[in-house]
Amino acid sequence: QVQVVEAGGGSVQAGGSLELSCAASGAIFSTCGMGWYRQAPGKERELVSTITSDGTTRYADAVKGRFTISQDKAKDTLYLQMNSLRTEDTAVYYCAADVRRLRFGACARYWGQGTQVTVSS
Repeated sequence: QVQVVEAGGGSVQAGGSLELSCAASGAIFSTCGMGWYRQAPGKERELVSTITSDGTTRYADAVKGRFTISQDKAKDTLYLQMNSLRTEDTAVYYCAADVRRLRFGACARYWGQGTQVTVSS
């Protein structure tokens, strides 16, 4: 079993900052990559940012320059520093961990339960 648990959501005023964290644990041989996605009410889930095992990062245009993704590979922990938050950043943020459970196994995606981020004006 693989568990993915997010933490750090909450409410903040526009212009403020929040940091999310995500820990993957369980039967993990190695992590292929991790990422953050979000889903606002009435909208589809969308990519926020991802990071590969070699540290290559990717950001959605809407968050570039404001959000920073980072990881602690030794702890299989992912972070998302969110600055200059806007009301349109309000959503449930989900962590995705792509992990390999066996040395020569394929990577499979596991999702966290999500954490609410609310930005008020």
